Amino acid sequence: MEKGELLVPERKIAYDTLVMALGSTSNDFNTPGVKENCIFLDNPHQARRFHQEMLNLFLKYSANLGANGKVNIAIVGGGATGVELSAELHNAVKQLHSYGYKGLTNEALNVTLVEAGERILPALPPRISAAAHNELTKLGVRVLTQTMVTSADEGGLHTKDGEYIEADLMVWAAGIKAPDFLKDIGGLETNRINQLVVEPTLQTTRDPDIYAIGDCASCPRPEGGFVPPRAQAAHQMATCAMNNILAQMNGKPLKNYQYKDHGSLVSLSNFSTVGSLMGNLTRGSMMIEGRIARFVYISLYRMHQIALHGYFKTGLMMLVGSINRVIRPRLKLH
Repeated sequence: MEKGELLVPERKIAYDTLVMALGSTSNDFNTPGVKENCIFLDNPHQARRFHQEMLNLFLKYSANLGANGKVNIAIVGGGATGVELSAELHNAVKQLHSYGYKGLTNEALNVTLVEAGERILPALPPRISAAAHNELTKLGVRVLTQTMVTSADEGGLHTKDGEYIEADLMVWAAGIKAPDFLKDIGGLETNRINQLVVEPTLQTTRDPDIYAIGDCASCPRPEGGFVPPRAQAAHQMATCAMNNILAQMNGKPLKNYQYKDHGSLVSLSNFSTVGSLMGNLTRGSMMIEGRIARFVYISLYRMHQIALHGYFKTGLMMLVGSINRVIRPRLKLH
């Protein structure tokens, strides 16, 4: 369906092997008022909505020269999305000021990052979380940990501790769930967040001809727990599923998927990058930050582009990007 118009009628598609790679969406945990008052960042449309509402807020502030106080933005969720967005907002303010938004400085912006757990970036080592927390604090971001949001309204967020966090703009980036339609899908087992439960071979528990990979799959780990919903896990799962499908077609034994954590990097806008590298090269976990981390972060992005587009097209994209940085504004104002 697109704008209420039926594009393709309902139909059946036959298959020998089916791979479910449906990704995930934000999980509001049925918190009252969140759907009505918070912005999610699950797709480009929602990102553009956030972008436009943010610019409108800053424009109003600039026009009134701060007569209405500061611009308050609250972000719920201390994962990579929430942390990176918190830092990037301060970079956006800096750029907007250079484009003539009067009176708009970092002092005019109040960013509150709310995390229900004990620390931000809970999927990363504690020292990485501490480094990111420290960098955000330096930028002026108010970081609240062990703070659970119980409801949201037009003016802000209510917390379990009784605090009311005023906000002109609220973003919900706390937790994930698989698409809702999977909850009621027939013939397959799902968990409480709609993920398809799979065997270690990535085959669904009730149909060996259906595989599930990525965020929509709940895959157990030998040491306990489940594979985390991360990009590197989805990439590894895709390779494993492909090999197992070929093995299944040729009557060969299937291999269990084993998650390998190669580390993570979190970009704190142009200000800093922190992360950890894990693997044979580092013989364990090695924390990196600053310019080295930034270089690795960009390199990984380029490797992803090469995998999708090839070396030649990626080279052209890099060239166009370099030219655009010179002739175009660094921040899109529409």
